[in-house]
Amino acid sequence: MNYQQAIDYINSYTDYEKIGMPHDPAFYDLRRVDELLSLLGDPHKRAGSVHITGTNGKGSVAVMVAAALTASGYGTGLYTSPHLHSWRERIRVDGELISESELAQLVTELKPHVEAVNEKASYGQLTTFEFLTCMAFAYFGKKGVKFQVLEVGMGGKFDATSVITPMVAIITTIGLDHTDVLGSTIAEITAEKCGIIKPGSTVVISPQPPEAAEVIKQTCAERGAKLIKVGEDVSWRSLGSDLDGQRLRVEGRKGGYELSIPILGEHQLVNAATAVAALEVLADKGFNIPTKSIAKGFAQIEWPGRFQVLRRNPPLVVDGAHNIDAARSLKKALNQYFDFERAILVMGASDDKNIKGVVAELVPLFDRVIVTRSRHPRAMVPEPLAAEFARHGIKARIAEDVPAALSQALAMAGEKELVCLAGSLFIVGEALAAAAKLSLNS
Repeated sequence: MNYQQAIDYINSYTDYEKIGMPHDPAFYDLRRVDELLSLLGDPHKRAGSVHITGTNGKGSVAVMVAAALTASGYGTGLYTSPHLHSWRERIRVDGELISESELAQLVTELKPHVEAVNEKASYGQLTTFEFLTCMAFAYFGKKGVKFQVLEVGMGGKFDATSVITPMVAIITTIGLDHTDVLGSTIAEITAEKCGIIKPGSTVVISPQPPEAAEVIKQTCAERGAKLIKVGEDVSWRSLGSDLDGQRLRVEGRKGGYELSIPILGEHQLVNAATAVAALEVLADKGFNIPTKSIAKGFAQIEWPGRFQVLRRNPPLVVDGAHNIDAARSLKKALNQYFDFERAILVMGASDDKNIKGVVAELVPLFDRVIVTRSRHPRAMVPEPLAAEFARHGIKARIAEDVPAALSQALAMAGEKELVCLAGSLFIVGEALAAAAKLSLNS
């Protein structure tokens, strides 16, 4: 099959990213993933694994770890989600996206095995995410990578990526998100994410709310896992930042690291320290990961849509902030990097998000708002979002789509006025495409 046929085939499976996640754990039976991987020769067991869960920062940490491993001379696969523009973004080796021809070939090869598992239906039907996860493992196996860095799709316990036994597990800062599936409290959500902690493993955690830290500590004790805490065992401090990036020093367990990262926001300093802590665990296991390679890898990362500045004057920023903690980080970063008199927000959200909390975080900064929706099937219609802003005294405009919203915002913005698009990575992806057509990307 060709590339488009392969994409159509992937889209023919149940995609819970598009229709929303069911509550029943029976929908997440990993035995069907194991069954497919067994038919493929267990490619997931051929490389050392770095497994990452959390609420915010998972992708950023994954990109940093993978870049440092590649810079150290190790072939490294990277599996992340969701994508901004193309399914190919989810599967990379040494920074390069899987090609269209490789993806088409891979789907062609996996198709009979996938259909054999589904026809047997011993443990239910494979989902799109499970299919993609197995594709990633198969691709990494073909490429002969030494490491595979895997971002959890959601949670941890029932996630398709959890079929691996990691060399190091990472839990980034946990907050309230996906509460309809993972639980309504920090403790419940943390318990789900602790599913990636395997007996006898090593776990690196970013700074956590007290209730999350306690659940992680108890889980590690029960499973005999070693716990490394960023903020205690590993620390960081800023050495300065501007719109080109940030400089920081990380004090690790094995020494100090002076680093530069081309992504903005204080939260990314925490992510960098978390990535260093995980890389030190791999060094403990005998892998040669020089300080200069970590610095080289971090300096070269690209992670679009995460506080990305498309234009400096007047400022135009896109960010995927979709929960309270991410909105708080966005607000802080906008105030840190820009001097503006007024700010315009373009926002859209997915229909399962806590818009009340996100709106409450953002309204102090923005006096004019345009609400819209992405083309994604789970996109919230804009009217409830407009109503939430109205509760805070802001009459939001409604735009039919993201390009229209961007055009309206740019037309409204004066010389000292900032424009920010946020609310979901789906909004960001469409905003980046629209900005490219307007030649706004810097």
